Amino acid sequence: MAKRVATIEPTDQCCPSVLASPLDSTQAAELARGFMALADPVRLRMLSILAAASDGEVCVCEFVGPLCKSQPTISHHLKILSETGLVVGDRRGKWVWYSLNRGRLADLQGALQPIG
Repeated sequence: MAKRVATIEPTDQCCPSVLASPLDSTQAAELARGFMALADPVRLRMLSILAAASDGEVCVCEFVGPLCKSQPTISHHLKILSETGLVVGDRRGKWVWYSLNRGRLADLQGALQPIG
């Protein structure tokens, strides 16, 4: 089975490059929230699982086995990723299916890109 690599395209939305000019406090706070959400090994693994998903989404129940974490722990981490806009959930009956918000990831990636 071929491994799928996530492609992140930069956007001109939310966050300017931290290298282009000084950030105001609102911009810095928004970037920090996103980077703090990424600063956890479990959440990084969740993003990699989502990026590798063949259909682009994963049921919340499918994280338990690969991550060796309880369902409440998985839900906690997904809540943080959702609140920071890194993933999007779609409730279907009893379960929630998650997918990456590639635009938000691109914003964070773009914030670290040098200008020029």
